[in-house]
Amino acid sequence: MKAFQDYYPDNVAHCYGCGSNNPHGHQIKTHWDGDETVTYFTPEPYHTSVPGYAYGGLIASLIDCHSTGTAAAAMYRAAGRDMDTSPAFRFVTGSLHVNYLLPTPIAGTLEIRGRIKEIKGRKVVVETTVLANHVATARGEVVAIQMPDSFGAEKQA
Repeated sequence: MKAFQDYYPDNVAHCYGCGSNNPHGHQIKTHWDGDETVTYFTPEPYHTSVPGYAYGGLIASLIDCHSTGTAAAAMYRAAGRDMDTSPAFRFVTGSLHVNYLLPTPIAGTLEIRGRIKEIKGRKVVVETTVLANHVATARGEVVAIQMPDSFGAEKQA
């Protein structure tokens, strides 16, 4: 089953967090799980803040990219369209708010779950929770903004 990010057109698939065209990035993969979305991510040793725990910036970037992918999938679902149809729905972050609930262990796989709070015009609000060993360690809210169809087109000098 293809992840949401697998449907991103090549010209907008370079994001550090979710872009399949960025070999140095997280390359997260998000899927529907009922009315929620889910991503699994295993931190690397270099994602350490202090021994045993993940860097907070990693957690924020996982929430950010999981949420924008969720926003795109939600917009396709709301429009009754398949994710491989054009024009592509592509979102960027309008705002990101993260609450760190507990230190996130670096060992093991993290589960990132999102749910849609609101779709209004070109704006989608997503609440995303990071879980380690089934315990919520961070929760974020992203206001994702749909970009115009020309987004990602190279600008000529």
